[in-house]
Formats: sequence, structure tokens, C-alpha cells
Amino acid sequence: MSWPAETPIAVVGIGADGWRGLGAVNREAVADAEVLFGSARQLDLVPDEVARPHRVTWPSPLLPALPELLAAHRDSRVCVLASGDPMFYGIGVTLAKLLGPQALRVLPQPSSASLACARLGWNLAETPVVSVVGRPLETVLPELASARRILILASDETTPARLADLLGRNGFGPSRLTVLEQLGGRAEQTVSGIAASWAEPPGDPLNIVAVECAADPAAPRLTRVPGLPDAVYGGDGQLTKAEVRALALSALAPAPGELLWDVGGGSGTIAIEWCRTHPACRAVSFERSEPRRRQIAENAAALGVPGIDVRGEVLGELRAADPPAPDAIFLGGGLTQPELFESCWDRLPSGGRLVADAVTVESEALLVRWSARHGGALRKIQIQRAEPLGGFTAWRPQLPVTQWSVTKNR
Repeated sequence: MSWPAETPIAVVGIGADGWRGLGAVNREAVADAEVLFGSARQLDLVPDEVARPHRVTWPSPLLPALPELLAAHRDSRVCVLASGDPMFYGIGVTLAKLLGPQALRVLPQPSSASLACARLGWNLAETPVVSVVGRPLETVLPELASARRILILASDETTPARLADLLGRNGFGPSRLTVLEQLGGRAEQTVSGIAASWAEPPGDPLNIVAVECAADPAAPRLTRVPGLPDAVYGGDGQLTKAEVRALALSALAPAPGELLWDVGGGSGTIAIEWCRTHPACRAVSFERSEPRRRQIAENAAALGVPGIDVRGEVLGELRAADPPAPDAIFLGGGLTQPELFESCWDRLPSGGRLVADAVTVESEALLVRWSARHGGALRKIQIQRAEPLGGFTAWRPQLPVTQWSVTKNR
């Protein structure tokens, strides 16, 4: 969608302090508009005497309606109200993607994160922010680490209590929560407490929650580093073991924003730990078994990456509709299935990485053959774990794994 360059859309940030908190330039942009878009709450912050703009309340859901709504006012001077900084989890980001940055004139106010750090004395540059507005609350989980400080952009007044419950169920019950409501406005209020004993009633829907993470020493340590304990995954035991998983993820080399195809998902371990490395990482997990597909989705939600796209058997999915092209592919099952490797390899772009694990002689022979044809590196992985044997301890060998990793160069 294009927008006339001579009349850029003014995207004006407005805080809880409303009209009185806006500078002269921001007020002028609002008053000069012919059409003023915003939520009902934002539009109510503009005084009635600013009568010129025709006020339009955003519909719900907004995104599907946005192109047609803007097109209807293409020949008008348009102003869009946003909360705080429009480019901080705000409507400005959506508009820039839809129309291009040249179509916008963005006039920000301090973000809620800036105001929260100002009140708390926290270093904004070192404080991660997680938005759960329109996103599952579980996306907070990969950010949790003892002694870490995090800001959570709340979806509504129920977020603090639901967050306290989530922290308590995931080994972070001792964490301190500080709920900051209506920041910058006359009704600004702060409430604090410990997650495990949180009993505060719901407050204002416009809030941000500051979390000072404190881990229960007895809880499993789950970081973004690959190789999570096998025990944190539910399922039928069909999973890549922790040590092999760590080596596979190292070879896959995830980077922010990249997409993985996990073929033969099992319990979802590879896709889940790929996505946990960075919030922008994405994955499609292909699994023929319907019960295992359900388990992958449950494991992904429990470990904070509920956005994984879980699909059926890979060749059937590729015939039905091609998923987005991957940056990397992990082949964890079905190596001997005819056409599986070739179909995946053909869809891997130049520079993409492929890692395959084999535990049978037949699948290992295929890896050797593919390596001879396409290059890459082969390695044999043998893991032994100490386990009880009577009153003693003995080394219990796991099945040896042959791993092939390759970068496609043409």
C-alpha cells in the first residue's frame, strides 16, 4: 500500500498525562489533522475544543481493517494517536511496515519502559522488555534468570496476577513484582509484592510490571543455552537427548529472525531450543504422529515459545502448500524415507545450513553418501551417563549418533 509523500501521516505519542503533557509541535499536529485515529481512551485525552479533526476509533480486530480504513482517508490530513513512543511495540511499527517510513512523521513521547525505569532507578539500556499485549503470557519464560530485571508490558489489569502465578509454577515464586499503573498521569500508582504470595486485586488496565527475578534454588535451571534437561519435556520419550541436542543446535547456528524446519519433531526439542535462543527466531516442526504434534505444542507453550508452527508429515505438507523457505533444516527422523532429503535440500537456499542425525546403520550410510556429494562435516557422538547399578554406579552408554552438518553453497 502506498501513501502520498506530500501528506505524511502524523503519528503522535500521547501519555497518561494526556493533552497537557504534549509539546507545541505534537499539539499542532493533532489540531491540524482532518482525521484523527486512536483508541477510545486515547481520543478521550484530546480536549473537545480541538474540534477540527474527525475522530475515528480503531476497530477490533485492527490489523485486517487497517489498509481499507487508511485508503478511505488517503486524501485527508491524517493523525494517529499512539501510547507513548509509537515505535516501541506501538502502532507506528505496524504503519511503517504497511506504508514505509517515508509515509510517516513520528512524534514520540517517553515510552512506558522509559517512565518505569525512571521511577525504579533501573538502567533502561540493560532492562529487557517483553510485551504480552496480544501475545501468550508464556513468552516471558525464556527471559527469566535469577537476579535479572525485566519489564512486562501488560495486556490488561489481570496480567500481574497471571504473571505471579506463572512465575510461581516455574520456579520463580520468590521474585518481586512492582506494578506501575497510569505512568505519568494523575492516577499514577505503584503496587509491589512477592509473586508466590501475590494477593493484590486487579487494578488499572494501563500498567507495566517490573520483575526482579529470584529463582527457587531447587527449581531446574532453564536458560537460553541449548541442552535443557530431558526431564522438562513431556512426551513418549522420542526426543533428541540433551548432549546431542546441544551439539545439533551449535551446528545449526541460529541467528535472530531465522526460520528452522525441524523434520521429525518428536517432542519438539530442537525447534523449541532454536526458538529459545532469541525471541525473533521461528520454527516449523514437521511430525507425522498426531499425539506427538499435540505434545510438541504443549512443550513449546510450557517452555515459552508457543509460536512454533506444528505441521504434519513433511512431504505431504510440502505437496499441499510450501511453508516459508528455511534458513536451516534439522533432519531428526525419516532419513530413509524416499525423496525426504532431496525435497528438503531443494528448498534450502544458498547459504542455508542442514544438520542430520542418524542412529541406524542404514541412515548413517545415507549421511556418508550425501556428505560425499555435498560436502560438510561428519562426526560420531557417543554419550555415556552414570546410572545406578545395584549399590554402585556404572556408565550407561546411549545409542551412538552420527551427525552430518553442511552449508549449501549453490
